[in-house]
Amino acid sequence: NGTLLGAASSGPATTRIGFDNAWRSIMEATEAAAAQAGLTREDFARMHAGIGLAGLGRRGAEAAFNKMAHPFASLIFISDGLAACLGAHSGADGAIVVAGTGSVGVGLIDGREVRLAGYGFPVSDEGSGADIGLQVVRLALRAADRRGELTPLLSEVLGAFDHDPYQAVAWSEEARATDYAAFAPIVMRHANQGDPVGRRIVERAADTIGDLLDLFLARGIDRLSLVGGLADAITPWLTPDLRARLRCPDADAAAGALLVARGRLELASKDLPKREADQEQASKFRV
Repeated sequence: NGTLLGAASSGPATTRIGFDNAWRSIMEATEAAAAQAGLTREDFARMHAGIGLAGLGRRGAEAAFNKMAHPFASLIFISDGLAACLGAHSGADGAIVVAGTGSVGVGLIDGREVRLAGYGFPVSDEGSGADIGLQVVRLALRAADRRGELTPLLSEVLGAFDHDPYQAVAWSEEARATDYAAFAPIVMRHANQGDPVGRRIVERAADTIGDLLDLFLARGIDRLSLVGGLADAITPWLTPDLRARLRCPDADAAAGALLVARGRLELASKDLPKREADQEQASKFRV
């Protein structure tokens, strides 16, 4: 009936870490949320589950998950981006742009999903925390070679590698999107303090995020929300017109997944595409 009984978090649930690992995170969060509600695993057979999963659009992912044995009365998977969009606008038509470790635009028009960008770092996800981190590490290496200006921002980034470019290269060989995204707050701080390189990186990121918002506006979607870990930091760098059009999201991705679980047959009849919005965020489950 809409009453929240339990909420919990676990590790990441993305197909990038493997189907078994993702499912393990999902079930850990589920069991912890159920425990808060005073429920046990035997009660799962009475639960209808909606799961927003990163990487669902990868080849073979949906089929693999649909073949998995599960303890629920029913189960439906959607992309984590679609779950966030449903939660942000309470299931109504609208759009979100995610600005976090990754970036993606997800909208609903007449109940159907529209997706923009978000094909994964480093080939896509422009304007994301990972992309910002990649740009600043590249520019720091240029500055180390005296091929570019050495600003306070770039000096701090080089300091993270003991001012040794080869240490940065060794780090990059194993670095993931989340590792690059760890530099984004540093870039934002220096940009807000007037560092010229930081400002250029953030302005570029804001332009990219703004382009996604503009594309949704061009399609006639006027309910827009900016979500993700960088949303608050990027918003002041958007144009005044776009800032004025943004609205606070109604709820989060977990609420969107709940909407899918509650309206399972209706949503399934619309044949919503299950696409990827690849933010490697923690798996969340609510009972």
